[in-house]
Amino acid sequence: MDKKLIAILVCPICQGSLSYNANQQELICKVDGLAYPIRDDIPVMLESEARPLTLEEKLG
Repeated sequence: MDKKLIAILVCPICQGSLSYNANQQELICKVDGLAYPIRDDIPVMLESEARPLTLEEKLG
């Protein structure tokens, strides 16, 4: 995933910053507790496609 692209992407819900999880290929919004998938190097920034973070992920 291109670091420049990650730097300009924001959460579509809260407009907050996202962190990149390379192992799971996801962009993480800790504020909303959601993980947006990255498929074929394309971030899927739809709330309906995001998965809720686990309690461990929220705290970690």
